[in-house]
Formats: sequence, C-alpha cells, structure tokens
Amino acid sequence: MIEHHSKFVENSVKNEHAMSPDKPIYLVGDSFGGCLALAVAARNPNIDLVLVLVNPATSFGKSQVQPLIPILEALPSNLHVTVPYLLSFIMGDPVKMAMASVEDNLPILQTFEELSNSLTSLLPLLSDLADIIPRDTLLWKLNLLKSGAAYVNSRLHAVKAEVLVLSSGKDNLLPSGDEADRLWASLKNCKVRYFKDSGHTLLLEDGINLLTILKGTITYRRSRRHDNVTDYLPPSVSDFKTIHQSDRWFKVATSPVIFSTLKDGRVVRNLAGVPDKGPVLLVGNHMLIGLELRPIYEEFLREKKVIIRGMGHPFLFSKATETSRKEISTIDTMSIYGALPVTPSNMYRLFSRGSFVLLYPGGAREALHRKGEEHKLFWPKNPEFVRMAARFGATIVPFGVVGEDDIVELVLDYDDQKNIPFIKEWIEEMNQDVGKIRVGVDDDISNQQLYFPGLLPKLPGRLYYLFGKPIETRGMDILKHRKNANVLYLQIKSEIERIISYLKRKREEDPYRNITQRTLYQASWGYSAEVPTFDP
Repeated sequence: MIEHHSKFVENSVKNEHAMSPDKPIYLVGDSFGGCLALAVAARNPNIDLVLVLVNPATSFGKSQVQPLIPILEALPSNLHVTVPYLLSFIMGDPVKMAMASVEDNLPILQTFEELSNSLTSLLPLLSDLADIIPRDTLLWKLNLLKSGAAYVNSRLHAVKAEVLVLSSGKDNLLPSGDEADRLWASLKNCKVRYFKDSGHTLLLEDGINLLTILKGTITYRRSRRHDNVTDYLPPSVSDFKTIHQSDRWFKVATSPVIFSTLKDGRVVRNLAGVPDKGPVLLVGNHMLIGLELRPIYEEFLREKKVIIRGMGHPFLFSKATETSRKEISTIDTMSIYGALPVTPSNMYRLFSRGSFVLLYPGGAREALHRKGEEHKLFWPKNPEFVRMAARFGATIVPFGVVGEDDIVELVLDYDDQKNIPFIKEWIEEMNQDVGKIRVGVDDDISNQQLYFPGLLPKLPGRLYYLFGKPIETRGMDILKHRKNANVLYLQIKSEIERIISYLKRKREEDPYRNITQRTLYQASWGYSAEVPTFDP
C-alpha cells in the first residue's frame, strides 16, 4: 500500500528536481509521513534529499497500539466511540498542544485562563473523532502503518539522503526514543534531536519551531554542500523569543553589565562605542566553557540589530559531537545566533561581506583553563587575525569580560582529570579525531585537549563586559610590514588585559554585585528594570 502513496510524493520530488537539479529537496515526514519520506529516498538515491523525520512510524512493529488491531476487528461497532478518546491521549500531551495557542509573557492568572479556554475548545473535537475516523477507516490506517514500517525497514540500506530525526521521550504511540537509536546507527548520514518531555504530536506542541531546529542543527542549505557563510539564516523574532525564554534565568541570575568606549575615551553603559557598520572584528578573552557568549549575542542583536558571527572550534560543529539522544544544545543555540567553525577561509569570506566577527585568540585553552587561570589570556605568537583584518580594513574592537569566578567554581580541571585513569583514557579517545586549528604549531595553546571541566555553581555574582576603543586598520601599513602587525597585536592584547584589570577593580564598587541586592531592587522596580551598577 505504501508504494501507491509514495508515488504521489515521488512524482512531486522528481518534478521539483527537474526544475532545480542543484538544489536540495526537503521532505518533512511526521509518523507515517516518515515512512513515506524514507520510501521515496530509498527509491531515489541520486536526488539530493533532506529528510526530517518526526517520530517516524518505522517502529510501529514495537508499538503498544499494534495489539489493538485484532481487538478493533472484534469490537462491536457501538463501542467504537470510546476508541478515539483513548487514542487522543496516546497521541500527545493535550496541555502542551493547548499552550501552543496561548500568548507568551502573559500574567500568570491570564495564562491559566487562556489555557483553560484552549483546553475546553479541544474537548468538543474529541466527540467528533468517532465520526471522522470510523472503525474500518481506523483499521485501514493501522494496517497501513504496519505495512509501511515493514516496507521501509527492508530498504533502509538504500537511503543515501541527509536525515534529521526528531524523537520524543514521552511518545505513548511509538517507541520513538529507541527508534532514534536504531535509525542513527543504521543510516549513513543521520542526526538526532531528542525531546525528552514531548509526546507523539511534537510539531503541535508549544515552543517547537521546525525552522529554528533546522537552523540550530545546520540542516538548512541551498546546494549539495552546506556553506557556513552563505547558507546562514539570521534568527527570526520567534527564534529570539524562544532562546531568550530558555536562558532567561541565567540572565536574571548573572545580570550582565555591558559597557563600551566612545571615540573620546568616555565609557558608557551600552554599545554606542561599537561601530554600526562592518567589517568589525571583536577580539576578547574567553571565560570557562564560554559562559559569556549568550549575553554578547543577544545584546548586539537587541541594541544594534547586528548578527555576530562567532568563530568556534571546528570540533564543536563536527559529527563527533552527535549522539542518538542529543537534545537541543548550547552549540545549536550558538549556530542560530551565527557561530561557525574558525578557519581562515570563513574569516576571509565574512570580512569580504562586511560582517561582525567574534574571535577568541586563546580559543579552547582559555575556555578550558586550569584552576587559578580565570581572566588570564593564552594567545598564540603569530598575529594571524591582525593581518586578515587589515586586508579588508576591518575595525578591531578589543573587549574584556570578568565574573566567571562569581558564578562557578572549577573543581576538576584538565590536570585533575588526566590523573584519573578511566577519565584520562576517555579524554584521549575523544581527542583522537580532533584536528589542530593551527597546523604546524606545537605549543600549549595548540595542543590543548578538549574535555568537560567539573564545575560547582556558586551563589551568582555578576558578569561585566567592556568593549574598548575601536582600532581602525584601514590605512595602516600592516600587510607589507609584519613588524607593524606584531606591534598592533601586542597592543590589542595589552588593551584587553587592561580592561580585565579595570573591570575586576571596578566591580568591587558595584552595590548590586550580589544577587540578593539585585533581587531586592527588582522586587521594588520590576524584573524587567535595568539594575544599576558602578559608575564607570
């Protein structure tokens, strides 16, 4: 039966491919639709397809619904009216589906009222399900799922398409989590995003945006190969709201303070001192595991309407980080905001497009520093980024950030973990496929292995940022004279160290450095009110 249904999809795919042979074709398959998408992909391995499978019914053979088929066949027709009610609770979480129609940021009482109205409007629909899905139709659909799953599972080896599986942890209709494990292991080019608290009807639930997921998983592309520069889609208002909601507690807890420096040297509490037009290179110090990143991305987007393209370690964007139960991660969020692998080619192309580029010369060595090394720079010897910025006349803005030591305590660093045998083996195994960013360079910075530091949260203090005075490279004699590049490189490094020292000293004057004082202030003036800080 599935062959007949897949023909309709296949004909559309072939027509689209004939019109645009160099562009990928996206097939989004929910439940049985996942079987259809896989069937089309298996029959058309030479067409560039991207499959998004949402709780695909390929696992129907293990579903708790399958035993219902003989029961339904024997069930008297007058009792069939109860079946749709049972299936409705299996299909998904009615509260999450109802929340999808409730506006965000409403007062608590109004939110409950809107949710109640939405749930109430769903109930009359249940009574109509028995008429919409009579017994014979329901039996036909269940048998279609059974035959479709069997057909596709025998042809998985023929699927060459790029696949993104979205699986739910509370799917009462299908064992979608286990099925994601199987598909991830069986398909050659497969990613998984696991939603542990969601039900079968994932796309109907509140907070789930398919385009946002495609951006975060770097699944969107315009040609056969993903291009980190030209295929990037800026975050929408919906993306921004979703991400802002997910990290609002971190922002409330750390209450970031962001300053910038005007051309006359005055320090102001906003980004007025940062240029409005690119190319601009933001160069600063990394805090432990990049704790400082989200406030930077959000503030530039909110205040200056500018997308920052952050340069990150290529390993973070590689297949080596993928698992069959990977949830939406910080890397996905950073990808939505514009992060991409740090390579000379990517930096060159971004500058040529007038972009704002965020670079941490200390890279993984700073983000994974040892105990007692917070707020310390670990930079390579070569002024690579200075010459690249000068080639395009980019403005370089040095910045510093402090506050890591007020948020977390590093209890197990790299040196500690290397002394624990089984962890040492795990670190070495994980780093086997991690390539060097700086080829031919053998130093402490380039040889830093990736690992997960052991952290303990503290009663949070505050994050402080200061963007220094912009440095214009246009007109500088840097490209022909390496000595001048070295001088500017050391000047930028020295400026960042000065900023860090300045912020560490000035934060002692902040009466709201402690979260208790900030909480009392916001209780009086509202949680959306900007909390005061020291006078710069």
